[in-house]
Amino acid sequence: MSKFICIGVVFLCAVFAATPIFAEKAFNEKIFSEKDHLDISHLIIKDLSPDKAVSNFISDDLCLRPSVINETSVKNQQLAMAQGFSDLPPSPAISDIAHQDPLANPSNPLPDNNPKPLFPLGLSYESNTAAVKAIDRSLSLFSDRMKERFGIWLERSARYIEVMQEILKEKNMPAELVFLPLIESGFNLNAYSRARAVGPWQFMEATAKRFGLVVDWWRDERKDPVKSTEAAANYLKYLYRMFGSWELALAAYNAGEGRISRALKKTYSDDYWDLLKTNQIRDETKNYVPHYMAATMIAKTPQDFGFHYLDYHEPLEYEEIILHHPVDIEVIAQCANTTVKEIKQLNAELRRWSTPPHVPRYTIKIPAQSKESFVLNLNNIPHAERFSFDTYKVKKGENIRKIASKLNIPVIAIIELNSFTGLENLKAGDVIKIPPKDKHFADLEDKMAVKKVSAKKIVEKKKNKTDKKANNRKQSAKEKKPSTKTKKI
Repeated sequence: MSKFICIGVVFLCAVFAATPIFAEKAFNEKIFSEKDHLDISHLIIKDLSPDKAVSNFISDDLCLRPSVINETSVKNQQLAMAQGFSDLPPSPAISDIAHQDPLANPSNPLPDNNPKPLFPLGLSYESNTAAVKAIDRSLSLFSDRMKERFGIWLERSARYIEVMQEILKEKNMPAELVFLPLIESGFNLNAYSRARAVGPWQFMEATAKRFGLVVDWWRDERKDPVKSTEAAANYLKYLYRMFGSWELALAAYNAGEGRISRALKKTYSDDYWDLLKTNQIRDETKNYVPHYMAATMIAKTPQDFGFHYLDYHEPLEYEEIILHHPVDIEVIAQCANTTVKEIKQLNAELRRWSTPPHVPRYTIKIPAQSKESFVLNLNNIPHAERFSFDTYKVKKGENIRKIASKLNIPVIAIIELNSFTGLENLKAGDVIKIPPKDKHFADLEDKMAVKKVSAKKIVEKKKNKTDKKANNRKQSAKEKKPSTKTKKI
C-alpha cells in the first residue's frame, strides 16, 4: 500500500512541476498564432500635421516594413452601406500598420522588396491594372513635370490643413479628403477657374448656394476656408451616399452627379474605373480620381517622391469678432494693429472695402492675441468714421441705370448701398450713396460678369444679323419668283 502511495505522490509532483511549462508553451503558441492573423491591425499612423509631413513608415533597428491596406475596414464599410445605415461609417483606417519583426517568428518571410502600393481612403487597386497605371501617371506628373509648382501647393497647404481636417472629422468624413484642394486650387483661396468656380474647393455659384454658402455683391463665402470646407464636406457626404463609392463620389464632385449618373446608366456599370474606357466622361474627370490619389500619397510622404526641402506655411491662427455695424477693412486693420493685406487674407470672402452694411451681425477674423486691443481701439472710433461712402445728388431725368452709367459703377452697387429694389423712381435733389472712388475696385468676378454680358451681346448681335440676312434672302427669292395663273376649264 505504501508503495502505491509513493508512486502516486511522485506522479502528482511531476504533473504540478510540468503544468507551468505546458501553460507557457500554450500561451506562446496562442500569441504567435494571433500575430500571424493580426499582421497589420495594431499600429495606426497619425494624421498629417500642418507643419511637417508624417511618414507612412515605422522603422526600428530590425526592419522597415511598408504599410498596407486594411481591407477588412473597407469590407465592413461596404457591408454597412449595403445594410442601409443612414450615416456614413467612420473613416477607414488606411494606415493600419503592423511592424512585423522577422526574427520574432522564423516562419514569416522577410519584407517584400517590392511592396504593394498604398492608396488613400482605404481603397485597394492591386488587381486593377488600369487604376495602378493611371495613378502612376499622376504620380509622375506631380513629382516630375510639375514638381516645382506642386511643391508650392504643398507648402501652402500647411496653412489650412489643420482647420480643414477638424471640420472633416466633425462631419465624420475621412480626414484624407483634406488633400482634395491640392488638385482643385493648390490651396489658393482666390483661385478662379474658366468655368467661374471659386475658392479652395472650387465651388460653382449654384452648388455653393445649394449647400449654404453666401455669394453676393459684398461677399463670396466660397473663399472662406472654414465655411467652404463645411459645404464641401456636406456635398461629398451627399455624393458618397448617392453612389456608395469614393471614386464615383469624387468623380461626381468634379463633373456633377447628373453626368456621372447618366454615364453609369449608359454603360450598365457601377465602377468608376470602367468609365475610363468610355467616352461618357471628359478626360478631366478620367484624370481626377488618379490625380487625387497621387496628390494625397505625395502629401503624406513627400520625401518618398523627391520633395525634401519644403518650407511649410505657418498654420492659420485667428480670433473672431462679431460686428453689429459695417466697418471698413482699413479700420479693422488699424484697430487690430495689423495690415490691410493681413485682414484681407484672413477674410478672403470680403469682396469690397468693408463688411456688408445690411447684415445685423457679421463675424470677422483678426490675428490671434489681438481681440482685446481691437475692441478697445474700435470703441474709440465714432460710428460715422467706421464705414465710408460717397454721395451723389440726383439730377432731373436721372434714374439708377443712368447714374451708374455716368459714374461708371455697377447698378448693383447703388442698389446694395441704398437698400433699393431697383424699381425706385428717383427725384431731382435726392441724395444717394455711391461707392467711394478711392476704395472701390472691380474684382475678378465683376470683370468676368462684364465679359459675359459683352459676349452675350455679341452673340445676340451676330444672331440678329444672321436672321436679317436670312429674311432678306427669303424676301428676294419671293420677289423673283414668277407669278402663274391657273386657267379654268
